[in-house]
This record gives sequence, structure tokens and C-alpha cells, in this order.
Amino acid sequence: MKKSDIPFNSPFIVGKELDYISQAVFNGQLAGNGIFTRKCQDYLREKYGGTKVLLTTSCTTALEMTALLCDITSEDEVILPSFTFVSTANAFLLRGAKLKFVDIRDDTLNIDESLIEEAISEKTKVLCPVHYAGIGCEMDVISNLAKEHNLLIVEDAAQAMGSTYRTHFLGTIGHFGAYSFHETKNFISGEGGALVINDPRFVERAEVLWEKGTNRVKFFKGEIDKYTWVDIGSSYLPSELIAAFLYAQFEHTEEITKRRMGIWKRYWEGLISLQEKKLIRLPFVPEHCHHNAHMFYILLRNEKERDALLNYLKENNIHAVFHYIPLHSSPMGLKMGYRSGQLPVTESISTRILRLPMFFELNPDDQKKITETIYKYFNSVPA
Repeated sequence: MKKSDIPFNSPFIVGKELDYISQAVFNGQLAGNGIFTRKCQDYLREKYGGTKVLLTTSCTTALEMTALLCDITSEDEVILPSFTFVSTANAFLLRGAKLKFVDIRDDTLNIDESLIEEAISEKTKVLCPVHYAGIGCEMDVISNLAKEHNLLIVEDAAQAMGSTYRTHFLGTIGHFGAYSFHETKNFISGEGGALVINDPRFVERAEVLWEKGTNRVKFFKGEIDKYTWVDIGSSYLPSELIAAFLYAQFEHTEEITKRRMGIWKRYWEGLISLQEKKLIRLPFVPEHCHHNAHMFYILLRNEKERDALLNYLKENNIHAVFHYIPLHSSPMGLKMGYRSGQLPVTESISTRILRLPMFFELNPDDQKKITETIYKYFNSVPA
């Protein structure tokens, strides 16, 4: 990438990340569940809620933990959108579950809550809404369906930490929530995630799974004199280096959020006239949702136009990207018996979406270049 290029994403340091990494080394504990791990967990629980929060190596492993906690087997079905990252599906597929993909809404790009009930069967165990672009799914409807059919809710809130649905933070509404701190997210640690447990019934077992299937947490609490293997589990907790970097980011939550909201609003204000001309469509945020400025995307009128604009931006050293290939029409989805054409909204959105550069250090001049280049593209092609 040339120096003049505008990347899609760029990792950043905002505070004491390197200082805290040094502290973790000199504290004499680089393995997980040390001082910085506990600081991060306490911060997340106190700021956003949840009965218990556990840092994980990724959002992927947080989701895998939820599948274990839900006791998913090959007899169970999980309902989820096809328009999501593979981790949402793999977490449950690894436990043998049958995946039932549901189409998304055309406005928010979230799972269409009006289609969920017809997908529920006697084998359904979990509803897994994905809060796309940090905008909340219709959790009132989803929660009512879960209660009516005695189902568990796993919120994939990888993109949604800090966003709210009505008065509730996303990730704290269902039985479980999963956050991501991948370098493309609002708060980063390279890789990393968190499992939010909102139902006290699952806390003790979650701690066991998190500690490789042992009751080591009880040992550290002084509740037992030695720990041993008591359940299945794996190495889900991250090192103190990751936690130290992440905690330094948390100390600047307001600054990071304010900066990202400013970038998001400049995109909106800079591109709104193209939406008024019906050349593109901007993100839709329901009145009862507050988003976290995780991403800014535009929807083109068709795939050909999306690809042409993508290439035009690239020619001008701007690295925008498209997003998910629908899971149901992927090679794995086809093996499960799905086929193209089954989820029309998902398939249409997938071919028309274009994500613009969005990162903490994106400056106004570069952002102006991006919006001006988009206008130049539309001025260069026939209406």
C-alpha cells in the first residue's frame, strides 16, 4: 500500500497501551486472568451490564462458549441470519447443530424478526440475532418469541459494543452476548473478545469452560484447596498482553466514540444528497436504537454499479470493501442443502453493499477525498 493510499482500516494507539503491556511483563504474569484481565472484565460489566463478563481470545471463542453453555447437540437447531461472519455459524456447527438461516430486513440489514417464528420447530434451541453495523435487532419481538417457545438467545454483538436497543446495551439483552476486539472494531487488541453472561444459571459453568474445564476459578477464590478437571473446556482466556492493550483503550472510551461518531456524521452529511437523488442508500437507524458508529456503508442500485464504484475508489487509492458472501449460498451452505435464491433480501444486499474506510485516525481531509471521489464517479457515468 502506497503512503498516499487511504486504507479501509488502520490499528491505533490512543493512550497507555505500550506502558500497560510493560507493566504486565513486570507484574510477572503474562498468562491470562491477571490484573488487566480483571480490570477489563470489571469495566465491561460496570459500564454495560451483565451478570458476569469473561474476556476471551476472540468473539469467535466467546460464541463457541455459548454453544457449550447452551448444551448444543446434533439434535438441536439454531436460527440465525445468513448475512453474518462465519464464526456465528461455526460456533454452533462445531457442536453438531442444524443451522436454519433466516432472511434479513431491507432497512437495518438485521435478521427479519417477522420470519423467525415460521422457522421455529420442536428442535429449535437457540435464536442468534446479529446486530449488524452496531444497529440493534428488534429484541422485543425476539425476546418474546424466546419466552413463548422456551428458547435461549445468543446475541452476536461483535460490532455492537456500546450500542443500545431502547434503554438496553446490546449484548446484555439475551441470555448471552459476544463482543469483538479485533483490529477492525471500535476498541481493539488485535484479536480478542468477551463473553457476557446475563443469566446467573450459567456463570459457574462458564468459568469452568473458560479455565479449560477445571474448577481453577474456585481455587483462586479460596473455595477449594486444589483444582481439577470437572468438565469439557478449552483455552479461551487471552494473555495479559492483550488485556493490557485493551484496558488502555477502554480508558479512552469517550474519546474513541466521539471521534468515530464524528466520522460517521461527516459521511452522512457528505453523501446525503446522493441518497436524495436515489443514487445510493445510506444506513438506516431506527429511532429506538442508538448505534456506536462501527461502520459506514452505502448501498448501490445493483452489483455492477457497486463493483464499478469499488474499482473507481481503488484506482484513486481508496480502499473500500464489500461485505459478507451469504452463508447459505457459500460452498458450506450448499452442502447443507441451501441454494441461491432462498433468501432474496440477503442476496440482494450482499451484491450492493460497499463499506467505506472507518477508523479512529481517519482525518477530515482524507474523508473529504473519499466523498468527493464518490461524487466524481457518479458525475462520470450516465444517470
